Amino acid sequence: MSKTIPAPRLHADHTLDISREICPMTFVRTRLALDRMAPGETLLVTLAGAEPRRNVPASARALGHAVLAEEDGPDGITRLWLRRA
Repeated sequence: MSKTIPAPRLHADHTLDISREICPMTFVRTRLALDRMAPGETLLVTLAGAEPRRNVPASARALGHAVLAEEDGPDGITRLWLRRA
């Protein structure tokens, strides 16, 4: 399991806003972004809703990517930092 790093100290090489997408497109877009990245690069994903909050990190882990941190905002927006395997 990956070590979680405090979110304010994380750097993102790429960003992706899927806060207006619905499942399954939330992970489809995340996977496409990860596939375009080099191994070791990081992706900051902005998402909204309970289903993407559960499914996107779980799907990323299932594909071998690391979930570095997850931060839930008071506005219902979640910020998720991923590292490509």
